[in-house]
Amino acid sequence: MQRLKDKVAIIYSDGTVGASTAKAFAKEGAKVHIAGRTQGKLEQIAQDIKSNGGHAEITRLDLLDEVAIEKHFAEVIKRNGKVDISFNAIGLPQIGIQGIALGELTVEAFLLPVTTYLKSQFITSKASVKQMAKQGAGVILMHTPNASRISPPFVGGMVPTWAGIEGLSRSLSVEYGEKGVRTVCLLTTGIPETPLIDDVWEIHGKAHGITFEQFHGVMEGATHRKKLTSLKELTDAAIFAASDEGSALSGSIFNLTAGMIVY
Repeated sequence: MQRLKDKVAIIYSDGTVGASTAKAFAKEGAKVHIAGRTQGKLEQIAQDIKSNGGHAEITRLDLLDEVAIEKHFAEVIKRNGKVDISFNAIGLPQIGIQGIALGELTVEAFLLPVTTYLKSQFITSKASVKQMAKQGAGVILMHTPNASRISPPFVGGMVPTWAGIEGLSRSLSVEYGEKGVRTVCLLTTGIPETPLIDDVWEIHGKAHGITFEQFHGVMEGATHRKKLTSLKELTDAAIFAASDEGSALSGSIFNLTAGMIVY
């Protein structure tokens, strides 16, 4: 039985996490709309989904453009009558952001994650929550890594940004939960299958004076099972959180860090 059958999902990202989640949702029966800025990536994601019998539509979109996001959301509603799931998995290159002590970081570099990640999450959440409240149902998913909780050194403005995303998720649940809107923040370690993690590990290895491999070992060693979150573990959790099975989850941090963070 498909756990997301006939649900309509918008995935805001054409990166690795967004693509993998879109494919996983489509496999579970969701009608998936993928929005991102790279046409070639969007087309490849849609092709992969359709070749496996899934439903996918794509839109090239600036995920910081509030007017464009609102217009796109309205178009999806017009075509489908509803949107059940919204997941913003936007990414940002970390060179020049991480690996630099806060006292040496420029104000512009510190604020870039806030004006990219957090701003985009607010814009897509705002578009989603208004319509979902009218429907009386809907799920907004977000994703943050372990740094939001343990505040490692040399992460720049990413720590307050990720913590802000978690706070936004809670606040949306408080204000709209009684109207049927759920929010869930998926908390992971760094995910080895994502290309971005290669850059981050390289940056932090240099900042700590150790090799890429040594830093990777340190991160794995911080989990109870000595293994980082996999991409499949993230997408499996996203499916559960977005499905009716996850109906009790709202304003929640879905902890997938395998013991790196315990609370």
